[in-house]
Amino acid sequence: MERRFLRAAATLPAMAYSQQTTDHFENPRNVGSLDGGSPCVGTALVGSPGVGEVIRLQIRIDPATGLIGEARFKAYGSGAAIAAASLATEWLCGRAPDTALAIAGTDIVRELGLPPERVHCAILVAEAIEAAVSDYRAKHGQTIS
Repeated sequence: MERRFLRAAATLPAMAYSQQTTDHFENPRNVGSLDGGSPCVGTALVGSPGVGEVIRLQIRIDPATGLIGEARFKAYGSGAAIAAASLATEWLCGRAPDTALAIAGTDIVRELGLPPERVHCAILVAEAIEAAVSDYRAKHGQTIS
């Protein structure tokens, strides 16, 4: 696992986050990179270091099925941002790009039980999903419908 690319506080306050959020932060899924030059890969880079969160999300579309076969992320920021990106990569695999776009920040907030002050992390991940799908489609001369 590429822990050096995950930057956040060493521990999460136990009362502020759900067990699922803590698990995704301490054991993030799908950390890493895909070949951004591949026509099958869509890449997103969202957020701002000044705000405190930056997420790079990549999806690989299987050309045979048209479904997302793989998703990877790297994150700089809070434990909530890392957990939200980790959860999203699990949700993305096996979905069509159109159904991936249906993943909303509110879905991530609800699933992880994020506190109000961390809702922006889930919104950022939803923006990353849209940007990654958009990047993939731009490589194929398509637009988001």
